[in-house]
Amino acid sequence: MPRPPAWLIARMWFASGCEASPGGCCQQRVPTARAGSGMDPEGEALLLEARESVEAARSYRRELQQRLRGLQQARKQIRESAALTRDVLEQHFNDLKGTLRKLLDERLVLLLQEVDAIEQESIKPLDECQKLIEHGVSTADDLLQEGESVIHEVIGEQNEKLCNFTKKALHIQLDSLPEVPALVDVPCLSAQLDDCLLTIVKNQIFNHGTVASRPPVQVEELTEKPGGILVRWCKVDDDFIPQDYRLQYRKSTANHFEDVYVGSEMEFIVLHIDPNVDYQFRVCARGDGRQEWSPWSIPQTGRSTLVPHEWTAGLEGYSLSSRKNIALRNDSQSCGVLYSKAPTYFCGQTLTFRIETVGQPDKRDSIGVCVEQQNGYDSLQRDKAVCISTNGAVFVNGKEMTNQLPAVTCGSTVTFDMEVVHLGPNNNEGGNTKLRVTISSNNRAPVLVHRINLLWG
Repeated sequence: MPRPPAWLIARMWFASGCEASPGGCCQQRVPTARAGSGMDPEGEALLLEARESVEAARSYRRELQQRLRGLQQARKQIRESAALTRDVLEQHFNDLKGTLRKLLDERLVLLLQEVDAIEQESIKPLDECQKLIEHGVSTADDLLQEGESVIHEVIGEQNEKLCNFTKKALHIQLDSLPEVPALVDVPCLSAQLDDCLLTIVKNQIFNHGTVASRPPVQVEELTEKPGGILVRWCKVDDDFIPQDYRLQYRKSTANHFEDVYVGSEMEFIVLHIDPNVDYQFRVCARGDGRQEWSPWSIPQTGRSTLVPHEWTAGLEGYSLSSRKNIALRNDSQSCGVLYSKAPTYFCGQTLTFRIETVGQPDKRDSIGVCVEQQNGYDSLQRDKAVCISTNGAVFVNGKEMTNQLPAVTCGSTVTFDMEVVHLGPNNNEGGNTKLRVTISSNNRAPVLVHRINLLWG
């Protein structure tokens, strides 16, 4: 790649586009009816067995009825506890309604659905048990009615009816009773609610918002830069612990501020500032662990009289960006030294070059600063200039220094700092005024300090 250009006292920024237990059952006997006097022993035995079956059916019915009452109590417990739970939930969430009404209503619906689901799930086996018991009661009623009829209609030796009845009673299994869960084994719904939630919400509401005599941060200093303004701010509230800052700016004639920086630093250079135009700046902060921003600081007005650094346009072999702050050298062999448009770099400033891309190096390749523009040179390694070549060699007034900086590669940054040095009594010609230029490369501490024996004017 052809040689990189050199710059006339200019400041250029190369910015890179930079988750149920069973229940018991008891049996009760039915009073024994008198048998007919004309029955043989076999008939008496059948009659006795029939009477025992009737007694068993009566006892069975009684036990089933008791279980029905148990089911009713269980159902009542579920219904009442479910209703009470609904009342508690509704009352609780009604107390919390307001700005949180939508969220609370959604939560209430979910909980009520859960109550309904538990209720239905718990009632279902009771309904099935009830159907079984009701069927058993109906069967027992039929058997009881039939047995009493057989017993009262016994005349002579009618053993066949008694035999059929007893067989039927045995087939029904009058000693088999369904299990009805105890009350301790069925759900008793309740709502588990944190009653202190309302207190916490109240405390949050009561503590929400503060009244301050002034914002916690203020714009402290506005320093003009070429094509920009350095904004510094400070914290004025000792009790405020900032986490992030937010800087906005606008032209004084504009209606709305624009965000230009959000971060933890307390200074920021706002670029692309039009020279000699008033801008307003304001800053706010966000406290540690908080989401809301503090009140805005009082807007401060500033301007920059320094024009932005720009390359000279129209030089053969170079292409410039739209803002003329980035230069790309073509493959043309006739490329000379590319200077800045004007001497916009002044003492006391830091000039930073950023190298975005490099090609085939050349020993004449260099970047740096100079006191005056001299045409006809193909390198900045000349008199009245300080520069650094791509291999890190430093040249002052065209002479290579013994110390060396790191080589300039893609992504490298090279900075220049310059100050005026007075070495003795001044005279009108300024012969004792020199320039001290400090160069650093790739964010390393300054390595070389040079004095240029040149007149400053």
